[in-house]
Amino acid sequence: MEYRIGIDVGGTNTDAVIVDENRQIIERVKVPTTKDVSTGIFEALFKVLEQSKVERKEIKYAMLGTTHATNAIAERKGLYKTAVIRIGKPATEAIAPLVGWPKDLVEAVGSYYYLIEGGNEFDGREISPLAEEDLRKIARDIKGKVDSVAVVSVFSPVSNKHEIRAKEILQEVLGEIPISLSHEIGSLGLLERENATVLNATLVGVAKTVVDSFKKALTKEGLENAKIYLCQNDGTLMSIEYAMKYPVLTIASGPTNSIRGAGFLSKLENALVLDIGGTTSDVGVISQGFPRESSIAVEIGGVRTNFRMPDLISIALGGGTIIKEENGEIKIGPQSVGSRITEEALVFGGNTLTATDIAVRLGLAEVGIKERVKDIPFEFAQKVHNKIQEMINEAVDKMKISKDPQPLILVGGGSIIVGNRIEGVSEIVKPENFEVANAIGAAIAQVSGEVDRIYSLNGMSREEALNDAKQRAINEAIQAGANPETVEVVYVEDIPLAYLPGNAIRIRVKAAGDLI
Repeated sequence: MEYRIGIDVGGTNTDAVIVDENRQIIERVKVPTTKDVSTGIFEALFKVLEQSKVERKEIKYAMLGTTHATNAIAERKGLYKTAVIRIGKPATEAIAPLVGWPKDLVEAVGSYYYLIEGGNEFDGREISPLAEEDLRKIARDIKGKVDSVAVVSVFSPVSNKHEIRAKEILQEVLGEIPISLSHEIGSLGLLERENATVLNATLVGVAKTVVDSFKKALTKEGLENAKIYLCQNDGTLMSIEYAMKYPVLTIASGPTNSIRGAGFLSKLENALVLDIGGTTSDVGVISQGFPRESSIAVEIGGVRTNFRMPDLISIALGGGTIIKEENGEIKIGPQSVGSRITEEALVFGGNTLTATDIAVRLGLAEVGIKERVKDIPFEFAQKVHNKIQEMINEAVDKMKISKDPQPLILVGGGSIIVGNRIEGVSEIVKPENFEVANAIGAAIAQVSGEVDRIYSLNGMSREEALNDAKQRAINEAIQAGANPETVEVVYVEDIPLAYLPGNAIRIRVKAAGDLI
């Protein structure tokens, strides 16, 4: 028998599950997320192994969905000093790199940025030759001062030659320093793609720390033979080598794990998903079995980016949300007791009124000791619950893509705070093991690769462009750790770009396969 461990770190709890080769759940645990994140992961791993009694040598895979990267950006901690090299002078001199970034984040990343000649037009034609000597000078200047480099060239999603050549030159001088290339990370839109690439470059050290500490935890528990995968933000997995190259793809992997887990548990391939944790609620969409992606630029830590992110609405509402009444007005959050809920909520002997206490008072949930909330006036509890339902209804309504009611899958430990009616949905599905859907999403996930490129059809046919994009996506999936024999294309989108002169087309392809 072969087993998989899936671990997902949330804002409040860290969940772990073990599933067998038939994807049946063998054991599951929840532990509070710790401030340093890693301690909570170690504890969840230890507990799920102890309780399952599964032979250590039979565990073949270990998957981790983590908030380390998100936290590092939010807290401005553990980020690599990064040099930004933009290729495209003089056309791109109007706006300097890192404009619009929060000042404290710029300080954490460092103000090493350079503009040099080179780059391409929208159709792949060279604007000017790459300034190779300038690159060598820059490399000598930054040697020993930075930990990572971000290389961004104009229209590199169309022609990546200048970025690839720039990497070769930099490595000649700097050796094996991590170098992030923008055509591998973002899509069209120079500034947003540059921002995403710089964030990726600054997170390389965080990814290395995560991988090393997870390896240590697995070794300590006797799982040194388990293959390690990290969750990425499209609901699939990537190998640790791939994760250390593209750490920015781990951002928002938690909600996508929940969406994938919700789809798996409910057997629904198309539905709305509402994941309620201890601190926040996320509303997303599962479409053809995968989380729907956002079609607009997304802000991360105050920085506008255009790389792949899930389409989500997050609201400050969860099981640990603090409820107050001020001047006769009910206030719900945004503060939450978070992972301290078992110490601070009334039903657990604490002194803070939370959304969970309201749910217990109204008989919607049975957790803690019910007698501890009997003094909450029933009418007040009902008013609070009505307001909670309004918040949920509004978030769900914003995510709907059709006026027709759709099924909604309800998951997450905090989902006890919701009643059995949500407006505008055809049914509410609350599957078994709903509390740990995020860890299940991590455990059952496939490995994927994605390509988002612009092709000029002056020198090739549409069919040739599509075939090229499909092959590239398949290769990406294999590079990310998928078994080549199982990889297949799961999504294709091609959009003629009428606003560009010439015959241009944007092609997006996703391929996915099983673990090796």
